[in-house]
Amino acid sequence: MGPSDAPVQLVEFMDPECESCRMFFPFVKNLMKKYEGKIQLTIRYVPFHGNSKFAIAILESAKKQGKYWETLEILFKNQPAWGNHHNPSPELIWNYLPMVGLDVDQVKKDYQDPAYAKIIEQDFADARELGVRATPTFFINGKPLREFGYQQLEDQIKEHL
Repeated sequence: MGPSDAPVQLVEFMDPECESCRMFFPFVKNLMKKYEGKIQLTIRYVPFHGNSKFAIAILESAKKQGKYWETLEILFKNQPAWGNHHNPSPELIWNYLPMVGLDVDQVKKDYQDPAYAKIIEQDFADARELGVRATPTFFINGKPLREFGYQQLEDQIKEHL
């Protein structure tokens, strides 16, 4: 998301089943709007939770239909239902997809694409190599966020503008 030549290259390692990622998402979305054209956001996956790989495959399938961001938003909005750690119900995700205009039958065909497992594997390997131990973890122009927090993220972004 955002132009490839943006002065700020923001990489977020995230897990769609992570509560902290869900809570941070509106802030990241706001930063993208506030600094429109100045930030390119790249999402990388770190599937720490049990149903994350399933959700990631759904997200990647949604990307094929041009509905990645809408799908991510609806998954985060409904995460307490489908990703409840005491009683997870990932099958509920199928119910949310029509809300963002996805062709669910096509997603059901696409989400088992072995290429998605390779994306997850590569992202996870890169995360380990970079020392990512929790989600969300941010890198700004290749450097890790010095101190985790909303204001800290914005302050470090502003240093590059």
